[in-house]
Amino acid sequence: MSAEKIITEWKKKAFKPVYWLEGEEEYFIDKVVNYAERHILSDNEASFNLSIFYGRDAAWADVINACRRYPMFAERQVVLLKEGQQMRDIEKLEAYIENPLNSTVFVVSYKNKKVDGRTKFAKLLKERGALVTTKKLYDNQLPEWTQELVQSKGLSVSPKGLALLVDHIGNDLTRIENEIEKISVNLGKRKNITEEDIEEFVGVSKEFNVFELQSALAKKDLSKAIRIIQYFEANPKAAPVQLILPSLYSFFSKVFMVFGANTTDEKGIAIAIGVNPFFSKDYLQAAKVYNYKEVENALLLLHTYNLKSIGVNNTGTEDASLLKEMVIKMIGWT
Repeated sequence: MSAEKIITEWKKKAFKPVYWLEGEEEYFIDKVVNYAERHILSDNEASFNLSIFYGRDAAWADVINACRRYPMFAERQVVLLKEGQQMRDIEKLEAYIENPLNSTVFVVSYKNKKVDGRTKFAKLLKERGALVTTKKLYDNQLPEWTQELVQSKGLSVSPKGLALLVDHIGNDLTRIENEIEKISVNLGKRKNITEEDIEEFVGVSKEFNVFELQSALAKKDLSKAIRIIQYFEANPKAAPVQLILPSLYSFFSKVFMVFGANTTDEKGIAIAIGVNPFFSKDYLQAAKVYNYKEVENALLLLHTYNLKSIGVNNTGTEDASLLKEMVIKMIGWT
């Protein structure tokens, strides 16, 4: 069961007695917990029927006692255990989970950890309630997820604007949502998010960003690539090297796939390598100016300089100098 499905069921007044939310993606866990705290009960009902515990401070016996109370002036009560991974003896909650009250909605946040699926505890969670294990989205899933989030708010975003937003923020779903909310507030009556909106309200330069560096490399435009890197050097927060190198590696990996796609049609390429058709021309362009060996070399360089960026075979060279050295080798390699 997903976070979205749980919230959809709650909106229909369909509740299980126990929800155990675990795993590495805090965004989905927080989304469910926040909804449970603010929306299952009305304000008047919450005064008597909402109990919140924090794992670091809570005793398992107090949590169970709260869960076993009956609601006052309401159909149900809500008990939240936040940061449950910090609670000592949390496995002792098994006594309650084995026989929970249907009038209690017990929600546990168990971040960055997972219950052993072979244990009786895990089996009880599945039998008596809902066990949700969250995972980080892969980088190639971020554009689609962000696009759906934008659409869910009644907005649209240009393909390049979407790329700017995702490449700048990376895999931080909470921040992506917050930035979209900020843009939405500033759009006024408009419904389409442009690159200019992202530049103004998120702080991403539409001329000096990872996407434009990628485009410069695709054309072997060394002077433009160096100008962009100099901008990064003057504005370290604009694009950390830990964001730049994986993005470029992903780009050249897809260029590598173009050689085996057996088509030069933009739509066909988009399907073959799994990108938005809007960007197919960049990959086709790179496949024209780089040969097979040059793309292979680019990937090797990206791997080498990724290691250097974390100190392997590097005696303190600045990130910008590493990037300049890399792109010169990448574009000038013969």
